[in-house]
Amino acid sequence: MTHTETGRRKDDHLDIVLDRRASVRSSFSGLDDIRFEHCALPELDLDDINLSSSLLGVALRAPLLISSMTGGADRATAINRHLAEAAQELGIAMGVGSQRVALQRGGDQGLTRELRRLAPDIALLGNIGAAQLIEPDGLDMARRAVDMLEANALIIHLNPLQEAVQVGGDRQWQGILEAIQRVVRGLGVPVVVKEVGAGLSAQVAVALVEAGVQVLDVAGLGGTSWAAVEGERAQHPADREVAMAFAQWGIPTALSLAMVRQALPETPLIASGGIRNGVDVARAIRLGADIVGQAAGVLRDATLSTAAVIEHFDIVIRQLRIACFCTGSADLQALRRARLLAPDALQSLLS
Repeated sequence: MTHTETGRRKDDHLDIVLDRRASVRSSFSGLDDIRFEHCALPELDLDDINLSSSLLGVALRAPLLISSMTGGADRATAINRHLAEAAQELGIAMGVGSQRVALQRGGDQGLTRELRRLAPDIALLGNIGAAQLIEPDGLDMARRAVDMLEANALIIHLNPLQEAVQVGGDRQWQGILEAIQRVVRGLGVPVVVKEVGAGLSAQVAVALVEAGVQVLDVAGLGGTSWAAVEGERAQHPADREVAMAFAQWGIPTALSLAMVRQALPETPLIASGGIRNGVDVARAIRLGADIVGQAAGVLRDATLSTAAVIEHFDIVIRQLRIACFCTGSADLQALRRARLLAPDALQSLLS
């Protein structure tokens, strides 16, 4: 695939996600099944609830990550600027989209040290695909991805399903884990590994941590389906049919998060995939997430202005604060112990 074709593909991705043509039904995330026991006597001051957290040693005013989304499209320059300015204002983290196009063709799509200038105090994460790491210059690309942003860490994204259904996608995935381990040892900054909407199993998560990966993003089923994105892009009916069969493939976010947390009780976890609002953020934290990421949900605002992104996350933060208040949770640690209603609680009372 040529650099021009790659850039066009990334631009198509933005259009499809903005049009919500590849959104999985939100119920697929499993988060709607998590119901808090309401506390009618919180004994708290709403304004005093502490939402502070940290990622990779960088303090956050709320446990939020603007997740990777923008890829290599030329219009991503303005999007990335709006996101970085908003992250700095809000005191939350930001992960950029894939830097593959910027690294291979020279155009930067706003993925430069200008982002660090705009957001000097945030946790800023670079991003490269796992399949690129097995190329001869894989480690060098990883280093350049970090350097071009002055990033705090590098996200390596796992997208085997997307590559398998994409015309011209990366088919060779042998040696990926070894390549990740090589990057972990030679990069000099922490490595985050994330799926892109099909979830991490406990087995894969453990293998990644044993390879030295410091942070995992489960990125489960429930948000954008990248198989469906590629199906929407397909030029031939057969290619579309192949891709669309996998539009609902994956481990639901809630299930992936719970399984990985059980297997890795001490590993920092990011939850993304179908996060719609601050109540979903609270649910994810209760299931074991340290940080919660959102991408498609804020993308339209990011095309408009920095102010629109700030307003979007202000709403999410207000919702999260109220969820803490109405569970009697003074901070995120307390929220992780908040009482839940068992799914069959009502049924057991009526039987």
